[in-house]
Amino acid sequence: MTDKQKTADEFLEWLKGQIPLINHMGFLPLEWDGQQLKMSAELEPNVNDKGTGFGGSLATVATLCGWSIVTLYLREQGRNDDVVIRDSHLEYFLPVTSDFTAATSLPERNVLQQFDEKMDAKGRARMDLVIEILQQDKVALRLTGSYVALEKKPR
Repeated sequence: MTDKQKTADEFLEWLKGQIPLINHMGFLPLEWDGQQLKMSAELEPNVNDKGTGFGGSLATVATLCGWSIVTLYLREQGRNDDVVIRDSHLEYFLPVTSDFTAATSLPERNVLQQFDEKMDAKGRARMDLVIEILQQDKVALRLTGSYVALEKKPR
């Protein structure tokens, strides 16, 4: 097992403790290589009355995928900041009829450098991401979202 896979496995276990809902969504092991994150889930616990993927579940998995990649990135920078979604736009293209995967990648290095500089200077920075729900390599849903990292204040 690679260090990145160990990080992904530990992160998913931590996440399940933080967000109880995802314990019921059929998540499979995460795939994280330090640049791209894939979160897969089973269709069965996320099905709607038509036998296809429930839009709310798909949106949840996509939103969580973006939140997770920002959180993983910050942790790899030695930071433990809060991450929130600021806004998002969803586009549904195809019905989901089998297990599915949410996938996203970190922005280019220069964008990450600007993000890091803002975090250091202001304790707050935004990262814009595109997350896609894939089913058999076809895009079923696309979320375009802005995630904000906020430096945790001592309590």
